Amino acid sequence: MDRSIKIAPSILSADFANFGAEIRAIEAQGADWVHVDVMDGHFVPNLTFGPPAIAAFRPHVKTFMDVHLMIAPVDPYIEAYAAAGADMITAHLEAGPHIHRTIQAIKAQGVKAGVSLNPGTPAEAIEYLLDMVDMVLVMTVNPGFGGQKFIHSGVEKTRKIRQMIGDRPIHIQIDGGVTPETAPLVVEAGADVLVAGSAVFKGGSVKNPQVYGENIRAIRAAAEAARTG
Repeated sequence: MDRSIKIAPSILSADFANFGAEIRAIEAQGADWVHVDVMDGHFVPNLTFGPPAIAAFRPHVKTFMDVHLMIAPVDPYIEAYAAAGADMITAHLEAGPHIHRTIQAIKAQGVKAGVSLNPGTPAEAIEYLLDMVDMVLVMTVNPGFGGQKFIHSGVEKTRKIRQMIGDRPIHIQIDGGVTPETAPLVVEAGADVLVAGSAVFKGGSVKNPQVYGENIRAIRAAAEAARTG
């Protein structure tokens, strides 16, 4: 399994009037994945992208489209998001009573499956899902909005999950407050996929995309240093 550091910019921080160009720009500047935060105004206090938006993004994504469903209920929408072009669908443990069934439903669509944990949910809650999932997403902010401050208890949670995973081929993704300062903390604890919104898009634009590259490289360099230091 490839456990190299992957930077997954969240297009929640992109220019909403220019998504295609923004996606092409971050990929050209070194993004490994494209992270799409789907919110329903119910499970989280924000409202974002439906399946038609995912389908519109898909032709522009040449890397890997990582769709994070912060919605409840989640099961009725899995087929539509898979059909729209998601490469991975991540659902929240807290979004419904039958997360095992939800993971089965995602896998049945032929896409990779992730499970996400909110900051207040213990690592042990996913112990019996680890033989089913391709990724565990550790939220290091409360889901709903970009630009929040990193919650440091997520570092120890990440360390516990890495120990629980053992030699299974499972990614650990971190979402929330990832910067060059916080990335080394979670990578040292075992994370390998870093979602960053504000920290990637700040200061740049489709007309000035090199700033995206500078931001991505800064996060990657800090993260990789934590592995070798």
